[in-house]
Amino acid sequence: MTILHLEDSDNDALFVETLIHDEWPECSIHRIASRKEFESALEFDQFDIILCDHQMPGFDGMRALEQARIQRPDKPFVFISGTIGEERAIEALKRGADDYVIKDRPARLVPAIRQALDRNEQSAHRRRIEESLRQNQERFRQITESVADMIAVLDREGHYIYHNPAHASLLGSLDKLRATAPFAEIHPDDRERVREVFHGTVRTAAPQRLEYRLLLRDGAERFLESQFGVLRSATGEVENVLVVSRDVTERRAAELRLREQASLLDKARDAIVASDLEHRVTYWNASAERIYGWTAEEVAGRDLRTLDLDTNPQALASARLQVLEKGEWHGELPRRSRHGTKVHIATRWSLVRDATGQPRAILSIDTDITASKQLETQLLRSQRAESIGALSSGIAHDLNNMLAPILLGTELLRMEPLSPTGQRFVDSIFASAKHGADLVRQLLTFARGSDGARVQVPPKMLLDEVFALLRQTLTSRIDLQLDAPAALGPILADATQLKQLLLNLCINARDAMSGAGSIVIGARDVVVDEAQARTMPEGRAGAHLHLRVSDTGTGIPPEIVDRIFDPFFTTKPVGKGTGLGLSLVQGIVKGHGGFLHVESKLGAGTTFHIFIPTMDAGPA
Repeated sequence: MTILHLEDSDNDALFVETLIHDEWPECSIHRIASRKEFESALEFDQFDIILCDHQMPGFDGMRALEQARIQRPDKPFVFISGTIGEERAIEALKRGADDYVIKDRPARLVPAIRQALDRNEQSAHRRRIEESLRQNQERFRQITESVADMIAVLDREGHYIYHNPAHASLLGSLDKLRATAPFAEIHPDDRERVREVFHGTVRTAAPQRLEYRLLLRDGAERFLESQFGVLRSATGEVENVLVVSRDVTERRAAELRLREQASLLDKARDAIVASDLEHRVTYWNASAERIYGWTAEEVAGRDLRTLDLDTNPQALASARLQVLEKGEWHGELPRRSRHGTKVHIATRWSLVRDATGQPRAILSIDTDITASKQLETQLLRSQRAESIGALSSGIAHDLNNMLAPILLGTELLRMEPLSPTGQRFVDSIFASAKHGADLVRQLLTFARGSDGARVQVPPKMLLDEVFALLRQTLTSRIDLQLDAPAALGPILADATQLKQLLLNLCINARDAMSGAGSIVIGARDVVVDEAQARTMPEGRAGAHLHLRVSDTGTGIPPEIVDRIFDPFFTTKPVGKGTGLGLSLVQGIVKGHGGFLHVESKLGAGTTFHIFIPTMDAGPA
């Protein structure tokens, strides 16, 4: 501590110094004795407290006090005098002195200095707090008056105490708001809800967020998003409610437009996908969910490459490079859904740019053309079968012409007396020719379709007969099942040919399972509508008997599935099959005015679906 001591008496100065050093040995005392020295000391401000004699030659203590209060109002000032009277002492205190000490009572000096310093420190602390409050208030004022958000302070009943210019620009002056009932500016339909939230905030002191409507004086409605919080008193009680609001009318309108647009995009049959240049998904519509299997929530922000959609990464990389270079690309891509199903996509990509023209995202519109591709493949297969059928018909007729004399000749030779060896030769020739004739008959059936006698056939009776025959034929390692109701509509058919059809399919199923597995023969009455008919080659709308033969065999490889109905095509070893079984099935189905298609997956078996037109019930 440094003390500035204004004293003209050396003895008094020494006495004071002794008293102070006894209490504070390291205290520094700067003694002065004239006005000039006092003014100079005030200029430099290198002291903590002023001790001043009341009466000095040419300069009294009152003038020193006045000058000190002007230049250093923050420094404690204590009089030490032997001549100051009570009235003068009171006057000195009124003018700003902190204390006074009579020289003949030196014991009060140290306590007076200590009290003066304590009061000064408290005063300085209070001034710092007041200045901090003033600065905070100014800062709060500047912030609240410059922000776009609406800020209001309300009492516990909802009356306005303060609001900033942004709030005033929308709802008018503070005086106008104070003149209205609490919550009068809230839309009537939302008023009770806002009142409940407000009083709930007062009651619980918990912050709450709410969106509601204001009803302006001109009748216009504005949507506000408000955060309610509390302001507490010095005792911690909830004193006021702070409401910070934002006008979200335009945002809500924009969100509504976006929702309407998104709703329209979700109604599109095409998959619409947007991704940024780092492949992260930013938009995924409802058709994308339907085609690819992932929901919009599951793919949002994910890298498209992690979805494993693309079965041809090279084609994808080439397409991406072209869209970045030229701004767009269109073509066809093979893709895979979430469940592993292959889909064929006709897609158009466009490069999306930001306001500065920089590439920002890639928008793809994907059309699922899997069904049309399958129909195209099936149509080509059907056309190929028709062409082969026409060729087979001509060949069969020629073969029939060649085989007829052989069969007739062997019949005549059998009537002649022959040696045992000759008889064996004739029997062998007849058997071979007979086998050739049967093969020609199968070719003609395939080529011309079924042209046998047609009668009204009850399907359940026919299925029971085939089931019984297969029970006796197939080994016990094959689980044969019949899934057909008793009440099935009649069909106009050649029963023998339908039995042959089912037997051929079941024998093929047996061979595909290496002798062990399950075969299910099913039948249902169905009505095929136009949409279903368009998904199947040569499909026709109407009432049909739906026959189904399913197995748990090895399945048909995708690369040969479009060839299985071709005549003479077989995967069986030489001598194990003619390759006409499925061709004959197709011919019988066509001859009955029906259509068929096959579903197969490697390792998961095969199902043949056959549709035969039904007829009105009558005598069988």
